[in-house]
Amino acid sequence: MKGTHGRILFIDVTERSFTIEPLGDAGLPLPGGKALATRLLLEHNPAGVDPLSPDNRLVIATGPCCGTSAWGGSRYGVFSKSPQTGFYAESYSGGKTPEAIDRAGFDAVVISGGARTLTALAVHPDGCDFHEVPHLAGAETYAAEDALLADYAPEGEGYGRPGAMVIGPAGEKLVAFSVIENDYWRSAGRCGLGAVLGSKKIKGLVFAGDRKREAADPEGLKRFAAAFLKANIDSPATKAYRARGTTQMVALMNTVGAFPSRYWSAGTCDHWERISGDTFHEQHDVTPHACLKCFMACGRKARIKSGPHKGLTIEGPEYETIYSFGGLCMVRNIDEIAHLNDLCDRLGLDTISAGNVCALVAEAASQGRLDAPVTYGDADTISALLEQIAGRDGLGDVLADGILRGAERLGLSDMAVHVKGMEPAGYDPRVLKGMGLTYGTSPRGACHLRTTFYKAELSGMIPSDAIEGKADLLINFEDRLVIFDCLILCRFYRDMYDWATLSELLTLVTGESWDEPSLRRAASLVVDDTRRFNVREGLTPDDDLLPRKLHEALPSGHVITREEYALLLNDYYRLRGWDESGVPRSESGRQPGGKI
Repeated sequence: MKGTHGRILFIDVTERSFTIEPLGDAGLPLPGGKALATRLLLEHNPAGVDPLSPDNRLVIATGPCCGTSAWGGSRYGVFSKSPQTGFYAESYSGGKTPEAIDRAGFDAVVISGGARTLTALAVHPDGCDFHEVPHLAGAETYAAEDALLADYAPEGEGYGRPGAMVIGPAGEKLVAFSVIENDYWRSAGRCGLGAVLGSKKIKGLVFAGDRKREAADPEGLKRFAAAFLKANIDSPATKAYRARGTTQMVALMNTVGAFPSRYWSAGTCDHWERISGDTFHEQHDVTPHACLKCFMACGRKARIKSGPHKGLTIEGPEYETIYSFGGLCMVRNIDEIAHLNDLCDRLGLDTISAGNVCALVAEAASQGRLDAPVTYGDADTISALLEQIAGRDGLGDVLADGILRGAERLGLSDMAVHVKGMEPAGYDPRVLKGMGLTYGTSPRGACHLRTTFYKAELSGMIPSDAIEGKADLLINFEDRLVIFDCLILCRFYRDMYDWATLSELLTLVTGESWDEPSLRRAASLVVDDTRRFNVREGLTPDDDLLPRKLHEALPSGHVITREEYALLLNDYYRLRGWDESGVPRSESGRQPGGKI
């Protein structure tokens, strides 16, 4: 099959060794990305492994579209067992670094073991070099990335621009929601994968090379990309993302009453206009910023023009950061939210989880259930708590283990809002009921990106309060986005890559014939593989349920009842072909193949 490098790099950090193995014919549903990484985890990760042990594998993968002319394809994925949830971990990032990763010439890099001292890995077409970097201990992410690129980038004739992925102090301290960052502001943000690298004493990896995937029809792919650009460059979605990025969602979500506020107690906040995208763009120097091979440029490259954070340059804040700090934590100033965003980036913390745990503390303190100097709207006390979390100091040490274990230790489990140990994104399921099913069934926890089903509900494709037929439409969304994660494509191209366009793209890349039914079958196999991983790690139907708080009515009266949710979940299991416990019934339809 074309569109692959045909090679996998296995790195043993304990032994400071590596092997290069052929990709082989392992009966993969799709030739890369999530499909490949999930099989590698099923094959090589011991069942029940501690996420922070040397035996937990971390897989870095690009997809068949990376390095090609396909728009939205400059992305990589990281996969493992999550220290935040104990279940399947997947996280994706864009920027320029994915192309450097891909030029190293591997479909996946599989890392096991643990170093004796802090280490940087340099990955290139001939394998991996190991560099001890104890002088980078405690370095913030921007400084660490600069150092790896300056001092350890692989060099060779014809090598392109190198790229690096790094962890910050939070990852070194094994914070359960620490991230992996690249290109300063791009993050593989959720699931705590920074802690997995930290547990292996890997400060970061730097990639360079001169390899290139061979598409089955290179000229056809160029024509496809040109036609795709012409058809979509002036689309409403492109114009909206280029103009306001994800910040546009602040106004929309407050208008429909689904903007989670005051730690999930309300669906709107009275200061939302002060933290909206319009306000941010009006008050500061903001320019669109894009990943490679992207014409939408959703990133907000911004410089704060005045106030205590004058001169701060950041890409962001994104909608999810505004929701978590501006909504849940009730911070009323967009400049302060930008500052908290920058602090999380430097420390290497996921902003969704960070905002959620800070808001939990503020809510518990307001109820007198926790003695903590954190109050709603006070950016200074929130900033101090973030520093404590990243340094595992005091209360921060408890919260650093994630909301599931942290709330349990603090006696706040009844208040904590999460699924499988991961906090939801900024779409309240009491208004957008399909998002409730998305949060419950996502393999990595309460994730919005596995389906982005808020799109269907907000656009009127299906009423937001409907129950009947919702699971069927949601599975259609999920299956198509599973294909995105195998290729690997950016979520914001979801309106442009419909089933027919995906089929055409994959056919041009691989040389095999694809259509919607074959893609749907492939997606279903990947979903089942992912579910089997979680079942093997102890998943039960209770892990697919929503927390108590999300069954309590909002002040607006919106609610998703337990009965409604049970209907949605049972429909989902049935339509997936799973049994009543959510276990895939068989492996029928799986192509035969050997081990990877």
